[in-house]
Amino acid sequence: MTHIASIRMLKTVSIFSAAFGLAMVLALATPLGTALGLFIDLAFLPVDGAQMLTPGAASLMTAISGGLMCGFCVLIYLVADHVCSKNPALGRRLLIPALLAWYIPDSLGSLAAGAWFNVVMNTAFLALFLVPLMLARPATAQTA
Repeated sequence: MTHIASIRMLKTVSIFSAAFGLAMVLALATPLGTALGLFIDLAFLPVDGAQMLTPGAASLMTAISGGLMCGFCVLIYLVADHVCSKNPALGRRLLIPALLAWYIPDSLGSLAAGAWFNVVMNTAFLALFLVPLMLARPATAQTA
C-alpha cells in the first residue's frame, strides 16, 4: 500500500466512523433508532431484541459517546491530512496512544457490562485505523 493510499484509507475510515458517531446521536430522535437498537443487541449476543436503547440515562450516554466518537474521528481525519501526510512517524506517535486510550477502557467496560461482542467490534474498528497508520510511510522510506 502506498503512502498516499494509506492516508486516504485512514481518512475514509475516519469519515465513516465520525458518521457512525453522528448517527448514534441522530438515532435518539429519528428512525435510525431501530438500527442503533440492533447494534446494541448485537453487542450483547445473541441478537434477540432483549437489549434496546431506553430513554433517560442510556440515551444521555449514547448522545455523549456518539458526540465524542464523531469529534475524535474528525480529529483523526485532520491529523491524517495535516500530519501523517507529511510526517507519518509523528502521526503514529499522536494517534496510536489516543486509539489505545479509547480501545482499552471501552473494551474493558464492555466486558464488565456483559457486552463481550463489542470487544470484537472494537478490535475491527481499531484495525481499520491501525493498518493504514502502520502502512503510511513516505515513498522514500518504502524504497530504502
